[in-house]
Amino acid sequence: MTTTAAQELLARTRTRMYVGGEWVDATGGATFDVVNPATGEVLCAVADASPEDGRRALEAASAAQASFAATTPLERHGMLLRAFELLMERQDELALLMTLEMGKPVAEARGEIAYAAEFFRHFAGEALRIDGGYQSSPQGGARFLVTKQPVGPCLLITPWNFPMAMGTRKIGPALAAGCTSVIKPAHQTPLSMLALADVLSEAGVPAGVVNVVPAMRSGEVMEPLIRSGLARKLSFTGSTKVGKVLLEQSAEKVLRTSMELGGNAPFVVFEDADLDEAVAGCLQAKMRNMGEACTAANRIYVHESVIGEFGERLAARMSDLTVGDGTKDGSQVGPLIDDAAQDKVEMLVRDAVDRGADVLTGGRRPDGPGFFYPPTVLTGVSGEARMAAEEIFGPVAALTPFSTEDEAVTAANDTPYGLVAYVFTNDLRRALRVAERIEAGMVGLNQGVVSNPYAPFGGIKESGLGREGGSVGIEEFLETKYIGIAMG
Repeated sequence: MTTTAAQELLARTRTRMYVGGEWVDATGGATFDVVNPATGEVLCAVADASPEDGRRALEAASAAQASFAATTPLERHGMLLRAFELLMERQDELALLMTLEMGKPVAEARGEIAYAAEFFRHFAGEALRIDGGYQSSPQGGARFLVTKQPVGPCLLITPWNFPMAMGTRKIGPALAAGCTSVIKPAHQTPLSMLALADVLSEAGVPAGVVNVVPAMRSGEVMEPLIRSGLARKLSFTGSTKVGKVLLEQSAEKVLRTSMELGGNAPFVVFEDADLDEAVAGCLQAKMRNMGEACTAANRIYVHESVIGEFGERLAARMSDLTVGDGTKDGSQVGPLIDDAAQDKVEMLVRDAVDRGADVLTGGRRPDGPGFFYPPTVLTGVSGEARMAAEEIFGPVAALTPFSTEDEAVTAANDTPYGLVAYVFTNDLRRALRVAERIEAGMVGLNQGVVSNPYAPFGGIKESGLGREGGSVGIEEFLETKYIGIAMG
C-alpha cells in the first residue's frame, strides 16, 4: 500500500464519538493520539470520552431500547445482512485502516474483515430463530408459555488485537436479540470500531442503538455506566485481571456478564503425530496476529522422541517469515502493539534463557523504528520460566519435552486458565481421551485454528464466562420469561 493511499484513507476516517446517531466531539474537545506501531508515528487524534460522554451514550441506548426491541426479527435480519455486505464491499480499505492502527499485515487484516463480517451474516440468521415454548401443566388446569426477550442496553468492551472481529462478535448477537449498546473500543485501536459504526448506520441501524465512545481512561468512563442501573448486560474481552474488577463492579446491579479473558494455551504433540501437520498447525496457533491472541499456543509440549526434529522444522519455518511494516507487500509478521508489549516479550525470552532454554532462532530485539520482535523458537523451556505461566502475547514458541500422556495432560492443566488447547496425534482413542481430560472450553484436534463464527467460543476457569458465536451466542443477550396461564 502506498503512503498516499494511507493518507487519503485517514483523511476521511471518523475520529469523533458516535452517540445517538450523531458524530460528536468529546466534552471540551478532548482527544488522544492513535499511533502506528510499525513506525511509532501518530496517525490521528480521536475523541477522548469523559464519564459524562459515556453517560450520554448510555442514556441514548436506554432511550432507544424499547423501540428497537419492538422491531421484527426480519427487520434486524435485514440490517445485519446489509452490514455484512458493506463490510465485504469495503474489505480492502478497512483492512488497511486496521493495519495502520494495529500492525497486522494487510493480508491478515483482510482475513479478519471477512471473519468479522461473517458474525453479522451468522447472527442475521439467528435473529430469525429466537424460540420459546408452550406446554400443559403436569397438574392440569394451566399452560406454560415460555418466551425470550432482549436483555436490554448492553455495555461492550473490545480489545485491540482483533479490533473489528471482537466488535462484530458482540454487536451481532446484541442486534439480533434486539438490544441496544454502548461500545468502548481499546484506546490503541479505536478507528476500526468507529468505521464499523459508520457501516452500521448506513445499514439502517436506528439512531441510539449502537453508540461508540473511545476513551483513554476506560475505568473512569465505564465504571459509572456499570453501576448506573441503566445497563443490563456487560460483555468484555481482555485480561483476566481487568475482567475480575469488572465482575466485582457488575455485582452491584447484578448485570448479566460475558467474559472472554486470558489464555495460556497448551499445544501437545505426541510421538505418533504427523510432524508436517503439527508444525503447520503450530505455526498457525503461534503466529496468527503475531502471537497477540488469547488463543495463541503459549506452552508447546512435544514428546521427547520428536522434539528435536519438531524444533528444527519449526525454527526453519519461523526464520523464513518476513518481518516488516504490515502495509508493505510481502510482510508476514507485523509489529507488536506498543513498546510495553515489546518490553514484555523481550523480558520473557531473557528469563527463559536464563533458566536454561536454548534459542533455535530469533531471540533478539531489533533496533527501531517500530515495535517489532522477530519470530523466535526456544527449546528446553523450564516449567519455572515466567512464560510457562504468563501469556507471551508475541511471536515466541516455547518448547518443552514430555515423556508420557499423563505427564502431558497434567502439564497442560497446570494453569488457572482454560480457554483453548491443541492436540496433535494420529491415535483416535488418544485424541478423544486427551480432549476430554484437558481443562479447556475449546480443543483443536490436529488443527491450529479453532475460531469460527458458527461455533461457540469461550473458556473455563479464569479464562471467562459464557460463549460467543455459534447458536448459543445470542442466548447471552436474551432473558427467558415464563408466563403461567390459568385455563379453568
